Amino acid sequence: MNFTAKTVPYQQTGYFSKVITDYLNRNEFLQPFYEHPVSFAGMEAAIRNREQFPTDRSLLVRVLEEQYAPLPVQSAVKKNLEYLSEKKTFTITTAHQPAIFTGNLYFIYKILHVIKIAETLSARYPDRHFVPVFYMGSEDADLDELGHIYLNREKLLWDTQQTGAVGRMHTAGLEKIIQRIEGEFAGHLHGPELIRLLKDCYLGAENIQQATFNLLHRLFGSYGLVVLIPDSHLLKSAMRGVFRDDLTSHIPFRITEPHIQQLTKQYHLQANPREINLFYLKEDIRERLELKDGRFKVNNTNLHFSPAEMEKELANFPERFSPNVILRGLYQETILPNIAFVGGGGETAYWLELKPLFHHYRVPYPLLILRNSFLLVKKNWVAKIEKAGLRPDDVFKPEEELMEEYVRSHSTRQLSLDQQYRELHGFYATVKNISGSVDKTLEQHVEKLETQALQKLEELEKKILRAEKKNHEEARRKIHEIREVLFPMGNLQERVDNFVPWYAEYGKAFIEGLYHHSPALEQEFSILEEKIS
Repeated sequence: MNFTAKTVPYQQTGYFSKVITDYLNRNEFLQPFYEHPVSFAGMEAAIRNREQFPTDRSLLVRVLEEQYAPLPVQSAVKKNLEYLSEKKTFTITTAHQPAIFTGNLYFIYKILHVIKIAETLSARYPDRHFVPVFYMGSEDADLDELGHIYLNREKLLWDTQQTGAVGRMHTAGLEKIIQRIEGEFAGHLHGPELIRLLKDCYLGAENIQQATFNLLHRLFGSYGLVVLIPDSHLLKSAMRGVFRDDLTSHIPFRITEPHIQQLTKQYHLQANPREINLFYLKEDIRERLELKDGRFKVNNTNLHFSPAEMEKELANFPERFSPNVILRGLYQETILPNIAFVGGGGETAYWLELKPLFHHYRVPYPLLILRNSFLLVKKNWVAKIEKAGLRPDDVFKPEEELMEEYVRSHSTRQLSLDQQYRELHGFYATVKNISGSVDKTLEQHVEKLETQALQKLEELEKKILRAEKKNHEEARRKIHEIREVLFPMGNLQERVDNFVPWYAEYGKAFIEGLYHHSPALEQEFSILEEKIS
């Protein structure tokens, strides 16, 4: 798929929070809340920090080899698994829950971003290896968020009554959504290939995390992407000490709470620590742990443990303890030789809350990179945008602002009263001088009269513009149509649309086109327009 690319600052889009735009602009207030700037110098500092940390590489590789054993060999993945045993190898990581069929487009974007960064660093530092990693948040229990996709604005919902960690859920019921996809896209050029891909990856899988693993291996294995499922007895064994601190002395809460209070002086934050930041994970249960009346209770169940019983549970079954957002990053950075984390706006914001926690446990805090964002514009819409007299980056403006600019540039009538504003101001200046020479107290009265007159003139100008807009209803319809297509449901395309329609039409060329245009460390929003042949 051939694109032409243009980038705009994230702030210009109007879709990103102040904490994120301030982070990208290296706002002075935020600098104490992260470790490294997004730059090659920042990467080098992160590498130096990571080299001092004793990552258990043999344990990591052992778990990964077990997880990859059932899958067909991809040579690029095999090579990267071998590299992970070496001290000169570092990971670039992104993370996401196993949303069915990848959920929204940004799922794909963040994966391609870590792949591009790893490739860029490997070329720049040939004496080291850099491995792109997808860390699967398969323990998330939010089925409302993960169990649907949108196709052409229609919400396709996974009909299942399962509870607990979504990654552990079996795939029964997903065949109905695949049948719906097949009915709509089988006739597309790459539709049959897409349907085979979804059926192979999902319908034969034991559960959602394995199905997602299969799909990512098929889509990105040739790029060397390593997928890690951290829901593992062996990996969580490395976190027993932190989990014990969280359960008994609430150290993560006590460390992060004052730090977060500092951040909330300037920003609204999403993640807040609890005294206990662990869920209990067993079979179809993933519920918060709470300490009440001297016993550990599993919320919304009848399960409870004495402190001695809980200590025994942690010693024997660390896999039954699932970190929440406050501890998840520390777990990730403990088990991976990681130097950079690529996340969305919400993820980046909550990572800014965690730096003291990493320092307390002497785990290297990674360089934080906002994931790439794209606005994809098919060639037929490229032509429509041009015909409407718009530039690609114009489409981020509110619809009324676009309409006003269009009317002002295309109307044959005078719509601006700027000259009249100047003349009115001159008139009242003269009146003010005349009246002031007689009685100084009259000047204030004249100023009020001028303010009233200017307000009336402004109201008149707005009425003239509104009346002229009615003469351009066809342009309004086109602008509205463009905005509706590019910003579905009033949101960024990447936060609503799924990859399925794009893959059905373009196949692997869709992934390759995105990969080719994925920036590494540039940190700007990309507009990709399909080339008109």
